[in-house]
Amino acid sequence: MNQTRVHAFTDDDPLADHDAVKLAQLIREGELSSSELVEAAIVRAERVQSVLRGIELPLFDQARLQASRKIEGPFAGVPSFIKDNTDIQGHPTRFGSQAVPDKPATHDGAFARQFLSAGFILLGKTRLPEFGFNCSTEFEGLAPTTNPWNIEYSCGGSSGGAAVLVAAGVVPVAHANDGGGSIRIPAACCGLVGLKVSRGRFVTPEIARSLPINVVCDGIVSRTVRDTAHFVAAAEQFHRNPALHPVGLIEGPSTRRFKIGLMTDSITGPPCPETLATVERTANLLETLGHSITRLSTLPVTSAFANDFIDYWGFLAWVTGRLGKKTFGKEFLPEKMDSFVKGLASRFRSRTWKLPMALYRLKRTQKDYAHYMHGLDAILMPVLGHVTPKLGYISPDVPFEKLMGRLSAYAAYTPLDNAAGTPAIALPIGLSVQGLPIGIQLASAIGNEGILLELAYEIEQANPWPKIQALP
Repeated sequence: MNQTRVHAFTDDDPLADHDAVKLAQLIREGELSSSELVEAAIVRAERVQSVLRGIELPLFDQARLQASRKIEGPFAGVPSFIKDNTDIQGHPTRFGSQAVPDKPATHDGAFARQFLSAGFILLGKTRLPEFGFNCSTEFEGLAPTTNPWNIEYSCGGSSGGAAVLVAAGVVPVAHANDGGGSIRIPAACCGLVGLKVSRGRFVTPEIARSLPINVVCDGIVSRTVRDTAHFVAAAEQFHRNPALHPVGLIEGPSTRRFKIGLMTDSITGPPCPETLATVERTANLLETLGHSITRLSTLPVTSAFANDFIDYWGFLAWVTGRLGKKTFGKEFLPEKMDSFVKGLASRFRSRTWKLPMALYRLKRTQKDYAHYMHGLDAILMPVLGHVTPKLGYISPDVPFEKLMGRLSAYAAYTPLDNAAGTPAIALPIGLSVQGLPIGIQLASAIGNEGILLELAYEIEQANPWPKIQALP
């Protein structure tokens, strides 16, 4: 194995390189037991944790006990993880922050209930950067979570811990959530499928219900389109939003040919050459498959969008610190928040008067984006402005203004769909010259997850993803 590449895949245990759908099938047919899978996943987790550091809180004994009981659901018996910004009864939720006390949750969070209703066995909670604000799972004073494709590089954020464990083969899928790209960014960095669903498709997490604009949605990261599609169908069995047409179970490509817009530029400029080449190659592939590609010469938002979204992000950071003792308990220590989160809050305080207009324009994004998509079934674009950076490049240790500039250029594409509430899916199309995954994303109108999954299946079949375990 490459010295900088770390994974846990092996043919010597029952997990093999199966996806979650296959593992659940093997359990139902009696060829495997959930206890066997849990033990194999624990061995894999222990093999890579000291280097990748994707786990925040291991719950291995609890998982063993759960695996010994009867479990219901489409993914019954399949081991997985939940991100540590989601409550699990009896365990603390630390949000990646040293400021938050170790206070056990009194009940499972709303999305935890939806996620676990599918039958997953919980192996633990995954790491995230503080409160999910950064695009890399790095910390002040603590070792970072590393990218299994090359441990010298960022794994993305904020669902970095989840992405690392799935990419490294510890589990086939893991919970993730996305408030500005936090499913799609780590999926792109770690070579995974990451679907951000339409606003309201899944249950709304408690912490997002009082936001002026709910930009946050939950989901998973996976290694196959099939797992993501089956998870959407399973989640709809627990909760179905009557305002949205149900997705149902999408099981493969459609015979329909779609009209797809190609948007390569962002409000901060064009992507790096490697990213651009990957998106262009995907557009060519889609054309050969019979889809219509239209190059888009304009953007759906103005240059003001970047500042508006950062102003809103800063507002959320300010509220987190200001109301931390009420939200997390009196033991909350705002002085222990990292420099980046403090910098966001400080920036907001100097621009408080701009928030009303920023909110107005962000709320208009849904209408503006819908107008931009008129006549199109989907839009193809990069996930990120450039290839995955080395650890330290977007660390919270970087001076705030420099870090903010780097993040604005890096996460230039993903926030659009959070503001608009539209679905978008990241797919791991190729590798950079450094051997790290490069992702593209497809977005569509609210409620059109089905179109995205159909296209994703077709791309996956025509262009199978690179496999970390298959490389020298």
